[in-house]
Amino acid sequence: AFMNLVSNAVKYSKNSRSVNIGYSGNKKELTVSVQDAGIGIPKEQQPRIFEKFFRADNAVSQTAVGTGLGLYFVKAVVEAHEGKISFESVQNKGTTFFVTLPV
Repeated sequence: AFMNLVSNAVKYSKNSRSVNIGYSGNKKELTVSVQDAGIGIPKEQQPRIFEKFFRADNAVSQTAVGTGLGLYFVKAVVEAHEGKISFESVQNKGTTFFVTLPV
């Protein structure tokens, strides 16, 4: 799951940008974040981002290839481990995914 999030962050980031990985936690849960400064996800398409075979319009128009299955599987794996996944995104500014797992 984390490999996919990092791979996506690199794939959809502009060449001169970096990817930041962070974490926070307490005795009950650990949250890992993966942040990029890439193309972002259009606001109107954000509700569909975890759907099987979905790729946002700006991702399809990029040269980056993909099937639209990665985030679908990431969500399934995270939820199978009783975790949660969420994100914040602004088109043309970047995206941050948050994965929270019970300790």
